[in-house]
Amino acid sequence: MRIVVCIKHVPDTAEVRIDQERGTLIREGVPGILNPLDAHAVEAAVRLKDELSARTTALTMGPPQAEEALREALAHGCDEGVLLTDPAFAGADTLSTSYTLACAIRQMGDVDLVLCGKQAIDGDTAQVGPGIAAHLGWPQLTYARRITSLGGGTIEVERMTDYGNETIRAKLPAVVTALKDLNVPRLPSLVSRMSARRAEIQRRGAGDVEGERSMFGLDGSPTHVVRVFTPPPRGECAIFDGEPEQAAADLVRALKERRII
Repeated sequence: MRIVVCIKHVPDTAEVRIDQERGTLIREGVPGILNPLDAHAVEAAVRLKDELSARTTALTMGPPQAEEALREALAHGCDEGVLLTDPAFAGADTLSTSYTLACAIRQMGDVDLVLCGKQAIDGDTAQVGPGIAAHLGWPQLTYARRITSLGGGTIEVERMTDYGNETIRAKLPAVVTALKDLNVPRLPSLVSRMSARRAEIQRRGAGDVEGERSMFGLDGSPTHVVRVFTPPPRGECAIFDGEPEQAAADLVRALKERRII
């Protein structure tokens, strides 16, 4: 069995900067981390590897520094890492990103299962996993909180919905997006981290990925950021000190003066 886990190298939320002209995140020189929900997808892949003797490949698309996320996945137990990096991939929205990842997965040829985190903390769209499934024409099992069975050409998961949990089954190959409820990611050992640091990461550019170049990057992205701005302040803040009864009376009086009540 071959399992691909799609991950993302996301900016540390404390260091986010925006390209005002292009309306995209500036990733160069910004500290990054493995997307937290993707860590649960990696853990699921490694557990299935141990259980089924599967081969696991961590796959990401991004600038050269996205290699760090792949090394984190290798430290957790993935067998190999593949980085799609090329200026032609830059500025991709979720449609273009999922298309490019799907092209790379299709080229691998013998993939049985794709695992993704539910969503990334920088975009919060939850669209890339389902997009990969749509481009590949595979079943998608989203918001998975438990993989109940895998084998005999099928997979069964328990997924979370707005109305409770449901169990669904699909034929392989398939795409699964993971919730944090799926597992608790392991802490890699020092030996695992040292081994991951020495591992060779496969790099592939636009010329190595079989797909329509017009679908890559900013050119293949039908959605564009029109404007990026800092929201205006909500207005002045009033603090009412003193005993609770007096503070409450002052609050009511202030609201009445502003004709809010």
